[in-house]
Amino acid sequence: MTWHEDDSFWGDFYPAMYHKGRWEDAIDEATQVAGLLGLSRGDRILDICCGPGRHALNFARMGFQVVGIDRTATYVEIGRRRATEEGLEVEFIQDDVRVFRGDGRYDASVSMYTSFGYFENPDEDRRYLESVCRALKPGGRLAIDLSGKEVLARVFRDRNWTELEDDTVFLEERGIEGDWERIHNRWVLIREGTRIERRFSIRIYSGSELKSLMLESGFETVDLYGTLDGKPYDLAARRLVAVGRRGANG
Repeated sequence: MTWHEDDSFWGDFYPAMYHKGRWEDAIDEATQVAGLLGLSRGDRILDICCGPGRHALNFARMGFQVVGIDRTATYVEIGRRRATEEGLEVEFIQDDVRVFRGDGRYDASVSMYTSFGYFENPDEDRRYLESVCRALKPGGRLAIDLSGKEVLARVFRDRNWTELEDDTVFLEERGIEGDWERIHNRWVLIREGTRIERRFSIRIYSGSELKSLMLESGFETVDLYGTLDGKPYDLAARRLVAVGRRGANG
């Protein structure tokens, strides 16, 4: 079992990844990416690796038809519960994006918050993108949001710590593996005398590497941005946001 298939990882670190501030941030993020993709009310959106539904729920509030997929059962249940509590129509599915069958039903898809690069074999990243491309209608768009190599090289910090709302201390330690191929992470939570530690790594992409992989995976065009609201991918970029479009002829 790899780290991202271990449900205890996602449960243990839920408070650090999905604290109140992250849920609040998702309101503007969903609005920005909807604008970047040129979405219209009623469009059908696929939220890949949706977690507990931070963005999926906001898309539904904006009037879109939303399907969120995630492999972690607990997160899917959180999303379903929140949708029910608000009376929102969001379909949450427990599934692996690499084998998900979307069959050309979606106007757009999003992959937010660095939900890409988890797999040990880079061919699995290609399967991920190919699956999403097939799920889109001809002309449909994917927005994928992550930390690009260029941004990481400029802002890299090897360690930092955060004190969460419940007084939990969250420690993060990072290092670069190989020739800037992956970023290694050591996360530690300290809560009420209990210490939880996990190590994992994620494959990292430059703008040109991600663009090439998306084109090879079936997207006809790919545009790069440095923010979710469409600023250039340049020296001031805050994120690597790639928007790929499936060809009009499928």
